Amino acid sequence: MIHFDINNLEKELTNLEQQTTETSFWEDFKNSSKVLKRINEIKSRVEQFKKIKSEISNLIELVELLKQEDDEDLEKEVQNRSKKLEEEIEKLEISTLLSGKYDINNAILTLHPGAGGTEAQDWVEMLYRMYTRWANANGYKIEELDYLAGDEAGIKSVTFSVSGDYAYGYLKGEQGVHRLVRISPFDAGGRRHTSFASVEVLPEITDDIEIDINPDDLKIDTYRASGAGGQHVNKTSSAVRITHIPTGIVVACQTERSQIQNRETAMKMLKSKLLHIKEQEHKDTIDELKGIQMEIAWGSQIRSYVFCPYTLVKDHRTNYEVGNVQSVMDGDLNGFIDSFLKYNNTNGNN
Repeated sequence: MIHFDINNLEKELTNLEQQTTETSFWEDFKNSSKVLKRINEIKSRVEQFKKIKSEISNLIELVELLKQEDDEDLEKEVQNRSKKLEEEIEKLEISTLLSGKYDINNAILTLHPGAGGTEAQDWVEMLYRMYTRWANANGYKIEELDYLAGDEAGIKSVTFSVSGDYAYGYLKGEQGVHRLVRISPFDAGGRRHTSFASVEVLPEITDDIEIDINPDDLKIDTYRASGAGGQHVNKTSSAVRITHIPTGIVVACQTERSQIQNRETAMKMLKSKLLHIKEQEHKDTIDELKGIQMEIAWGSQIRSYVFCPYTLVKDHRTNYEVGNVQSVMDGDLNGFIDSFLKYNNTNGNN
């Protein structure tokens, strides 16, 4: 059961806004950033609630009017507005499930192919297109951070950020192995192939979150940046690769113009990865992560995309499924995202 307590939210908002008027408020950057972020979060939800409440009142008036007059156009308007209201209520319901520590943050996604060469690399490119289309359709900004083209087609590896409120909260359920079943365009015999790709989803760490990393634990390499298809973006060694020696974590960024910018972005990516692992391992400090195994383990897939012999996309955690594979590949993921958030809430997870 999802509970939305508007009174408590408004009280919290008043208390937080009162804090911002205190002279000492701006002296603590970490705390002020956290408070301002929470104020924006509450304002957004309160505004959403008030908009729905106002529309309900308007609809009640229209229904009363419709009882007095048999008006076909008015009846259609009531039906259309009722449908839109139902969608807005569903959005508000879903937004109440985004209460995790980093749900409001931007997201950083990394896609890797499984075994299978070109076939799996092509699957990564298809997934990258899918997430890009979802982001564009839902008002999020995509920025490519690192890209390694496939040998013949597709992508060997791609890392990109999705920026906007609750990007991580909505996308966190996409983490895991995604399975493709189709007739391979790379098989002259027209046989059916199964391919796998891993999707990693991390919250982008904001400036108010402090993470201590020993500089001696880092190996930093520079190299020439290259974009999709292998063409050179520039002729200087502006791309940066950072290896966290104790854990073996490697991050890279090549899309910014300068080496300094790429290094800053790569460090942000590294901090996101280390913080995520630190919290998963329940460690007190980053130093305690030394020696952890970073090998990719495919495990069981979270979702299957079947193009042949029938068409179906099915999430194996929630059992939510869609028969229109192409619409999903075109970015229609909200059904899967919403069902996962409800499933996650029911099972007591953030």
